[in-house]
Amino acid sequence: MTEARSRRIAFEVPEGLKLPPSELEQRLRIELALRLYKKGIATLGQARRIAGLSKWDFLELLAKEGIPIHYEEEELKEDLEIARRLAGTKQK
Repeated sequence: MTEARSRRIAFEVPEGLKLPPSELEQRLRIELALRLYKKGIATLGQARRIAGLSKWDFLELLAKEGIPIHYEEEELKEDLEIARRLAGTKQK
């Protein structure tokens, strides 16, 4: 599995959003991740990293939001690699 590269982006948010300032960044990250995933722009792994959530927490959030899971070939490869490592076997 390769290390994920990322880029930091800053943008302005208008005042007056109905969110406590302490929750603003995390909430925007989650909303962005959900939207990008739903539109097929981000994979499950990318979206959960944007949201700052574990895979299982993000899957739970998708279910809560009624967003279907898109299981791509890359996610399957990642899951198989993790399963192999946990089982103590090497890839053939």
